[in-house]
Amino acid sequence: MTLGSHIATLRKSKKISQQELGKLAGTSGDLIGRYERDEVKPSIEVVIKLAEALNVSLDYLVGKTDLELDTAALKRLELISKLPQEEKKQLLHVIDALLRDFNAKKAYSI
Repeated sequence: MTLGSHIATLRKSKKISQQELGKLAGTSGDLIGRYERDEVKPSIEVVIKLAEALNVSLDYLVGKTDLELDTAALKRLELISKLPQEEKKQLLHVIDALLRDFNAKKAYSI
């Protein structure tokens, strides 16, 4: 998937017009259309603004990952990474337990 198709898919899924996205990213709707059709490549500054406007990570927008993380999830991960090692370990243990329980419930509901 190209950068342009990622932009178009995300914009449409969020029900934002090209004009609206252009305003949010500090550019024009016509230029958003050209990006989506891969006629031109946006500068890195514009790509950053597009990722912010679409509420996704830069890696997701450029196709480096398939994991769509919104900015709230990224901020949480940032806060976790700044915790002291012992608190981080405890938090990850709780997350692991919750994930294990969720997966067990899912497996038994089939």
